[in-house]
Amino acid sequence: MKFVNAILAACLVGSGSAFTFVSNKQYARPVGAITSETPQSQETARLSPLFMGRAAAVRAATKGKTDAKKAKTNAIYGKKIIMAVKQGGSPDPNANRALGELIKQAKANSVPIDNINRAIKRASEANVGDFAESTFEAYGFGGASFVINVLSDNANRATADVKSTVGKRNGKIAESGSVLFMYDRKGKVEVAAELDEEELLMAAIEAGCDDMELVPGDAEGTSIIYTDPKEAAMMLEAVNSLGHTDAKISLVYVSKAPVECTEEEFEKNMDIVDALEDLDDVDSVEHNMSN
Repeated sequence: MKFVNAILAACLVGSGSAFTFVSNKQYARPVGAITSETPQSQETARLSPLFMGRAAAVRAATKGKTDAKKAKTNAIYGKKIIMAVKQGGSPDPNANRALGELIKQAKANSVPIDNINRAIKRASEANVGDFAESTFEAYGFGGASFVINVLSDNANRATADVKSTVGKRNGKIAESGSVLFMYDRKGKVEVAAELDEEELLMAAIEAGCDDMELVPGDAEGTSIIYTDPKEAAMMLEAVNSLGHTDAKISLVYVSKAPVECTEEEFEKNMDIVDALEDLDDVDSVEHNMSN
């Protein structure tokens, strides 16, 4: 590289032009040319490939998490649809009300129609197991508690995996009912926009809803609506009528008395939550942490 730079410099001197070299970059500019670069910006220029590499890594990691979350959502609704078809005795959403509601929820959560149809078809296959829902309760650090929702075709496997995951991270499985009484069952509608409460209230009343609580979403510029579980589908229709057709719907447990943990306790608790959500049989995990 030094040899190449020396030859280039000699050629430039021979041509009567004066240039300035920065580091060993393969670019040059005339001396005295007007420039807005400062030593700091030159240093940034030198480091930009590294920054670009980090940014690419962050984007890749974020995309990976998003793709994994989508795959998890698709799998959960696939199992729920199979269960609804078997329990309802019909693959026709018009004759099977539970299936019809699930299909609406799946579409609202961006589950591809091909996945929905595939799950309905699989429900009639002899080798497909019977899925069942179950709930586990657990304690974490700093007064945190967890409600672990499971949907599995193998109860023994699911129980062993949940208990092992919580125990390995020094959490504690709680007795049935010792945590759930601190939570309310709610319908949840997530919207990627800030909603006007009065406008939403009018749409909700028109859709037949009596119960509504509007709060800011986890991300900036988003909203969450909590409602009675029986009115969740109607609330989704109300939100859709306002032009938010990408809203997502789910049923969740909401803490009656949120607790604030220390940063260290919060990280330990989220480690438990993340590990549980990585399990194939775990549908979702709710907690009572406010931070």
